[in-house]
Amino acid sequence: MTDIARRPFLGLIAGLVAAPLPALAQSGPLRIEVTEGVIEPVPFAIPPFVAESGAAQQYSEGIARVIAANLGNTGLMREIPASAHVARISSFDSPVQFADWRAINAQALITGAVQASGQNLSVRFRLFDVVSGQQMGDGLRLDARSDAWRRMAHRVSDQVYTRLTGESGYFDSRVVFIAESGPRENRRKQVAIMDQDGENVQFLTDGNALTFAPRFSPSGDRILFTSYESGFPRIYLMDVASRRRQIIGDQPGTMTFAPRFSPDGGSVIYSLSVGGSTNIYVLNLGNGQRVQLTNSPAIDTAPSYSPDGRQIVFESDRSGTSQLYVMPAGGGEPRRISTGQGRYSTPVWSPRGDLIAFTKSHNSRFHIGVMRTDGANERLLTASFLDEGPTWAPNGRVIMFTREAAGADPILMSVDITGRNLRRIPTPGAASDPAWSPLMS
Repeated sequence: MTDIARRPFLGLIAGLVAAPLPALAQSGPLRIEVTEGVIEPVPFAIPPFVAESGAAQQYSEGIARVIAANLGNTGLMREIPASAHVARISSFDSPVQFADWRAINAQALITGAVQASGQNLSVRFRLFDVVSGQQMGDGLRLDARSDAWRRMAHRVSDQVYTRLTGESGYFDSRVVFIAESGPRENRRKQVAIMDQDGENVQFLTDGNALTFAPRFSPSGDRILFTSYESGFPRIYLMDVASRRRQIIGDQPGTMTFAPRFSPDGGSVIYSLSVGGSTNIYVLNLGNGQRVQLTNSPAIDTAPSYSPDGRQIVFESDRSGTSQLYVMPAGGGEPRRISTGQGRYSTPVWSPRGDLIAFTKSHNSRFHIGVMRTDGANERLLTASFLDEGPTWAPNGRVIMFTREAAGADPILMSVDITGRNLRRIPTPGAASDPAWSPLMS
């Protein structure tokens, strides 16, 4: 049983608690091997969860549908539709008739039950390897308020994903982005936040001022963004729950932009433009101390920390065109890591620490790509009229980015780091500048 399933589930939805259920058997041999080769998605079945009380009926089907969508959207798994099911699950505790599920070629089976009482909801689930006839890991129970039912479904999805792939999940997370509306010549841009599947969209700013580049704190409770509210770009720090915000790093006669948090959340790294040059600074949020990290007549911007906080990757045109550089977190001589043809920008260090995602433009095409932290093994994952601004899922497996076709509004897309499973992320309207949160806790 993993820690995520044992500890209290705090944060935005208070009171969601996970507890183990008795296991029927130990983990079987079913495991999805995630490689760069083409794979056949693993077929799974997820019958409607059993409603164990009358009030639970409104949640049982919805929870199963969210789980099925999450898993199917990975491209690693494929749901067998309910119309093909031979067996029906009428009781959570009844023995599984594995032959009925093998008959429809299911390799994994997810069963669950929901109980509702007042504003409280309890969800139980089990995962089975159909081929071996074994349960995979312990069962899991989640208890929460009924309005947290989608988060409970995301938590179950994360558990299934982890048990089938051996990697941490990313479904119980959120995305902050810029929601765009209105005519192109007078575009309204608001900072917005949503679940990673595009649900529960909320607007964090009113759209009266141009905003861009929102970024999450490591704890997911604060965001940074840049706004022209004062007439010049300024960095704002906002508490997501209260919507309270403040300007940080402000210095008269300068422009500040491209902020990101340090891995410990105690500092903000950003670009400051003054006197015709743009350099990278770091601001300690505790004592307000500011340190200049680069000193170049070029444009140094888009800094991103390595997960251990020891290095910074950024973009600079000091070589004549926009390229990627890495330097120690305390400053020092940068070393160029981008070596291919074209221009490189918006680098972001993977949460795993092994890769850097970036935007590349070459021969009038834009790409989202990844490379190792020393610049080796560059791989381009996408190509279009305009792809830009990658952001990593919290498990370092999926990248979300902005795509814009010629003359069209921008949309959000995601792609696996192997370059497979390119898909659109649903948003209410035009959207850009996504940034993925860590897993919610």
